Amino acid sequence: MPTVVIPFAGVEGKTRLHASRRARRALSLAMLGDVLAAALAVGEPRLVTADDEAAAIAGELGAGLAGDPGDGQGPAVAAALAGVDPGPILIVNADVPCVVPDDLRALLAATPAGGIALVEALDGTTNALGLSAAEAFAPLYGPDSASRFRAHAQELGLEAVSVAVPNLADDVDTIDDLQRLQLRCGPRTQACLFELPVGSAG
Repeated sequence: MPTVVIPFAGVEGKTRLHASRRARRALSLAMLGDVLAAALAVGEPRLVTADDEAAAIAGELGAGLAGDPGDGQGPAVAAALAGVDPGPILIVNADVPCVVPDDLRALLAATPAGGIALVEALDGTTNALGLSAAEAFAPLYGPDSASRFRAHAQELGLEAVSVAVPNLADDVDTIDDLQRLQLRCGPRTQACLFELPVGSAG
């Protein structure tokens, strides 16, 4: 059974998601809940966060929890990987609310033995990784991170493959993203959108 690491930094990086901070927070937590639910169906999720509400959601769903050292996504994932049991690992961003269990199974199946698989967003950043072992990870997130993850794997002598999984490739950063993906989003995100229309303010 794979470990599924999900980093959640909170809403501070999601300023384009909604004009209202309250709305951004509600939507970010709803998306996280949908990602956690998908992860629970395929493995042992481990949320890494310093956010109390996010930690509470993980607890309610039965997911594991790791503390976020506060130095960005890469160090957060590295902290979550510390001490994980040997075996396959998936690392999935918290802002891919369309993900379903079969998407994670597809990424897992595509991960080479002794290598890595990655799903990149349209902008070249990395939305999800499949690792054969924790040692294959390096904190390389940021602009054009997908190419850096591939280069890192090659430096280690590992096979690296890019995987086309639309529900993992489609992340949410803006209101336009939500409007485009709304009908494919998970139930928590759908419910949040219904209760809090994306055009509202306050």
